[in-house]
Amino acid sequence: MSSYTSISPDKLFRLIGTVNAPALVDVRLDEDFAADPRLIPGAQRRSHLDVQVWAPTVTGRSVVVICHKGQKLSEGTAAWLRNSNVAAEVLEGGHLAWTQAELPTVPADRIPRRDERGRTVWVTRERPKIDRIACPWLIRRFVDPSAVFLFVASSEVGAVAERFGATAFDIENVFWSHRGEFCTFDVMVREFGLSTPPLERLATMVRAADTARLDLSPEAPGLLAASLGLSRIYDDDLEQLHAGCLLYDAFYRWCRDATKETHNWPTNKVKP
Repeated sequence: MSSYTSISPDKLFRLIGTVNAPALVDVRLDEDFAADPRLIPGAQRRSHLDVQVWAPTVTGRSVVVICHKGQKLSEGTAAWLRNSNVAAEVLEGGHLAWTQAELPTVPADRIPRRDERGRTVWVTRERPKIDRIACPWLIRRFVDPSAVFLFVASSEVGAVAERFGATAFDIENVFWSHRGEFCTFDVMVREFGLSTPPLERLATMVRAADTARLDLSPEAPGLLAASLGLSRIYDDDLEQLHAGCLLYDAFYRWCRDATKETHNWPTNKVKP
């Protein structure tokens, strides 16, 4: 039964991918993680043994703690976090309940190596328009909320990736890039195990706008227009990324919650 210190898988699933999503901390034992090396979208692995050390990194955020079955490890870790003034809940039934509900999980071996501060670092071409905004949005909302994105000259992406330990994306001859008719966003949705109906619909919109096949999605012309408009407003790529993430937040919520909703100007005129 739910309590004020726990959250159900279904309720957590509704929060993931939104701006109100809590920080997710996976404290499963190494042997449990080895038996199922997948993560709930956005979760980061931590040890329950040093919770007092890493607790300050989540201060000011709500946190959901995940262990194998939602018992002693998550309960104890969440209790320690609350002693550090962190609003912490336990995932009911743990990782096992999540997978039994057939909710999406991210293969851990698809997540790039993290830096010394626990962040994944990505690099791509400067002056992003569509794919290079959509992909960072997906990563921050569903893979690594703390991800860092570097936008550099096209000719320097590979060298920057090598010198700065970053993962290159949306350039030729790298893993995270276009494949056949699919754009990089499509590839990330599939490789990260995020093929839910809302994200698949959003992926079609991104592909249509990014590859000039606007017939694939009725919404694609709007996405293209908004994306190109943002690129004219912002000279700073990071400012554009911030604004673009708000755009994708809205499109994702439409894909998830509002595709059947219509709108018309109300009128009080009496029909003859």
